[in-house]
Amino acid sequence: MRLLIRNVLFSLGVNDVADASDGQAAFEVIKSFKPHLILCDLRMTPMGGLQFVRTLRADAGNPCRFVPVIMITAYADLATVAEARDVGVTEIMAKPLSAASLQKRIHRVLHDPRPFVEAPHFVGPDRRRQSKPDFGGRDRRERKPKYVRGGATGAA
Repeated sequence: MRLLIRNVLFSLGVNDVADASDGQAAFEVIKSFKPHLILCDLRMTPMGGLQFVRTLRADAGNPCRFVPVIMITAYADLATVAEARDVGVTEIMAKPLSAASLQKRIHRVLHDPRPFVEAPHFVGPDRRRQSKPDFGGRDRRERKPKYVRGGATGAA
């Protein structure tokens, strides 16, 4: 799957690509390779995609903390999607995926980023996809989240 995705990225004109076999290896890679985008699988061993993203987002000293993450999985049930969202995944894609669908998702993540939120129990892209400025209801948040940046830009 990594080779297939790598080839799709090359066909899209992305030339600077690094890969890793799992989350632990990815942390080693990003020490020297500063990505604009991370694609990861849900199921990897010994460190899976959810633990990778949870650890990435939790480390305030990591310069890649706010890099968009697209998770790719064959397990796109509602519970998995919700858990991925809750650990800070930017987007989730179900396998099998096509070059066109991957290109569209990458474009959306890089060119229409959601702001990143830093709250007591969540760090990641704003989970809301729409802005409702005329919302007249009660704000259910105890504390307003801190918007830390508008998202990443650049090529993968």
